[in-house]
Amino acid sequence: MSRADENKGGSCRKVEHYHLPPQTGTAFRVRQGQILRVIDPLGEQVSDLIAFTDGSDGAEWLSSGRSIDYANTIYLTTGHTLYSNNSHAMFTIQEDRVGRHDFLLSPCSPETFQILYKQDRYHPSCFENLWRNLEPFGIAPHQIPTTLNLFMNVVVAPETGELTIGPPRSQAGDFIELRAEMDLIVGLTACSAEMSNNYSFKPIEAEIWETA
Repeated sequence: MSRADENKGGSCRKVEHYHLPPQTGTAFRVRQGQILRVIDPLGEQVSDLIAFTDGSDGAEWLSSGRSIDYANTIYLTTGHTLYSNNSHAMFTIQEDRVGRHDFLLSPCSPETFQILYKQDRYHPSCFENLWRNLEPFGIAPHQIPTTLNLFMNVVVAPETGELTIGPPRSQAGDFIELRAEMDLIVGLTACSAEMSNNYSFKPIEAEIWETA
């Protein structure tokens, strides 16, 4: 049982809920001390997450490099802290029901489908879903860095470093909980890349919990 569930009876309450249909995104604020729970309701669905310090005009963002460096692992999970490009703590992973996420690969973009998938026609992408939803918060497309790809299963070959994308390990109802260590603007998607989601697009749910 998660810490949020343990406190449903009194000291903790759910204040926001977001439903992301397949291949869509959203953006919202999370205040310091609140808990963001991202849920894979059906299983095997990736969710790209990015965060910016509220009030920084996009100048301080969730940093893959800093977070991996300070944790000394690419597989960030329960107990790890996620840092900004300025080495400030942004999130602490409070509970992780899956244990395998990716922080190496950038959000899928129109160019992803042109270069990797050899598609010339329009294809929804996490990059577009992020910038369109973050734009009202003053975040420009060029400010979106590498995302934390929740539930994405990327394996690194030990000798060559070659990356293999496997089906997500998440099963129906699995989630990750992140405690905000500062006021944040968060972008979130239900990923649009076929391979990342075992070739089936599904929704993502998100909840914000806080101490009552």
